[in-house]
Amino acid sequence: MAAAQDEGSGPSGLLERTLGVLEILALNAHGLQLFEIADKLHIPRSATHRVLTSLVEHGYVRQERYHGAYLLTAKIASLAFTFLSESGITDLAQPILDRLARDTGELIRLALVDDQRLIWVAKSQGAQFGLRYDPDMGREGRLSCSSSGHAWLSTMKEEDALALVARQGYGSREEYGPRAPQTPQALVKQLRAARKRGYAFVVQAFTPWMNAMAAIIRSPVTGEVTGTVSIAGPHVRLTEPRMHELAPLLLTAAKELSLASAASPTLSGRAGGDQRDGLVPLI
Repeated sequence: MAAAQDEGSGPSGLLERTLGVLEILALNAHGLQLFEIADKLHIPRSATHRVLTSLVEHGYVRQERYHGAYLLTAKIASLAFTFLSESGITDLAQPILDRLARDTGELIRLALVDDQRLIWVAKSQGAQFGLRYDPDMGREGRLSCSSSGHAWLSTMKEEDALALVARQGYGSREEYGPRAPQTPQALVKQLRAARKRGYAFVVQAFTPWMNAMAAIIRSPVTGEVTGTVSIAGPHVRLTEPRMHELAPLLLTAAKELSLASAASPTLSGRAGGDQRDGLVPLI
């Protein structure tokens, strides 16, 4: 009976199940067995097999020999890179990200607002030696405890920002960092400080050993927030005083990305929702 309830709690439509399988495999690069995918999505194994068979036939998923694990193919990544290339994001943004990485010696990431989510889409690594923080791209940012999330949220009315975080959920300190805000009061305090200074920063909030800072990118056409640019690195090197020193470089890069975004249909498009109230200037 419990198994039946678990299966019933999963996605029911074919499209929902297909997208669920793709997202699960994206988070497990080494692949998963059919039963593991079915259990994670709470759907019947027979339905999981049908979805996987279709994805294999269309070249998006492959199965290791002799009934092994299922893995994503490069076709998904190819689609993403094609989209970024056609949108102009890589050509326009990468030189700015690369320069900021060289000047700071840390990881630089570009995130785009996608409806009510913040997705990291490009990066440049400035740390050539020693400790490095270099996560995978394409993941959704946790708004409550990331510098990019705080930068974006600080441009909204506080009730709208808190509602967005409530829908996504607060990042727990066990899963993220020991200083991740756990209450609306703690989060609002950080958002107000970010709004006042014009950029956000977090200390051991997203991971236990990493600090980061971020500034918003605005469309010069609509004036709305379309993304963020961030600097991230080990907390022993990217200290709070160091982040304040790097703020002018970050804000300059954010302004350049805002101006360059006019040539990109993705960067200059409208962000999810109306964020005109409570907007703050980049510099």
